[in-house]
Amino acid sequence: MQFRKMCFISIKKPLLGLLLLPNLALADQLNQANTAWVLTSTALVLFMTIPGLSLFYAGLVRSKNVLSVLMQCFAITCIVSILWLAGVYSFIFTDGGELQKLIGGASKIFLPGINTSALIGDIPEAVYFMFQMTFAIITPALIVGAFAERMKFSAMLWFSCLWLIIVYMPICHWIWGGGWLANLGVMDFAGGIVIHVNAGVAALVAALVLGKRKGFPNTAMPPHNMTMVVTGAGMLWVGWFGFNAGSALTADGRAGMAMLATHIGAASGALTWMFIEWKRFGKPSVLGIVTGMVAGLGTITPASGFVGPGGALIIGIVAGIVCFYATQYVKRVLKIDDSLDVFPVHGVGGIVGSLLTGVFAASSLGGLGLQDGISIIDQVSIQALAILVTASWSAFFSFLILKFLDKWIGLRVTPDEEVEGLDNALHEETGYLDL
Repeated sequence: MQFRKMCFISIKKPLLGLLLLPNLALADQLNQANTAWVLTSTALVLFMTIPGLSLFYAGLVRSKNVLSVLMQCFAITCIVSILWLAGVYSFIFTDGGELQKLIGGASKIFLPGINTSALIGDIPEAVYFMFQMTFAIITPALIVGAFAERMKFSAMLWFSCLWLIIVYMPICHWIWGGGWLANLGVMDFAGGIVIHVNAGVAALVAALVLGKRKGFPNTAMPPHNMTMVVTGAGMLWVGWFGFNAGSALTADGRAGMAMLATHIGAASGALTWMFIEWKRFGKPSVLGIVTGMVAGLGTITPASGFVGPGGALIIGIVAGIVCFYATQYVKRVLKIDDSLDVFPVHGVGGIVGSLLTGVFAASSLGGLGLQDGISIIDQVSIQALAILVTASWSAFFSFLILKFLDKWIGLRVTPDEEVEGLDNALHEETGYLDL
């Protein structure tokens, strides 16, 4: 099967920066259909961050912090874009020579010699560059939800920059750039490990290092604007089709199956979360159904290009169950103030989805097939190793970056600024005229 070749080509012949898509590397002519689809997907993935994630997160915080969250997501989009051009792309997706297993090379820093005729497979390299950049943008933006309402804007900027280079860049290369985890045969179609496990673990560390918001957990801190939350959630759902189906880099049945799996995973995750909440608390909530949708999307992401609709349905149901109880456990038992539930939704979802990818990708379970000679147990073991390595690297270096920044410029706003709200204290603006 083509999927099988896509996932394991790095064992035989690592090619430069092709996101596990060797069939594209063999092309030498522009494919307009594929180019149009990846252009569309690129816009959809950027749409996930601005305005999707921005509105989703902004609605979840208190009204005095709404602009600070929007500002953080917007600024991350800008600064990651420049860093991507300045070398992050190159060190992920180019040949690192003798160091290829660990990191890529410097030949594409600022894209020298890249013109309109330069191709990656059968699409323009400029389009490929942009598509991969949108993934790099949303990953640190996800972490914003863990330290919302209490982190300095300057510290957030420095953390996002250092984290992208020290944490995201090597992990992305190891899995998607022909590095050592790719050579082992790890399956991560659109970022369950690279993005969701990575960002989720970093979010948990950030929440622990910064500490709780003033008043947590005794003071109620409900979302200030559920209409904004649902609007952002809807944008995330639609944008996620570019995230997952776009990762096929082709306009064909592979992309179609990934889109179908994505939609089924989101729908089943949303309904599962809603029914659990309904049974437990007596009423279904809007916040619950949209959070379940995000959990379903994050959990199906690594599997989206490898499983059939039946597998996607089961993965979505599992996502709704596991992520719901993980959220309750983190907040109510551990009392960790991961403000917007980044770790229990994205981190736990990424872990569960990545493990289940190794199960439901099997053709006997309706998937698109594992590599010849690889059993489900072997594949799950490879998935577990990649999760463990990613979580360990992300936790260790996220902790070091945060501690360094705390010593250098400080991480948290002052208690008075936190009470006042970050909108006015840091930006001298308010989201609403009556405040």
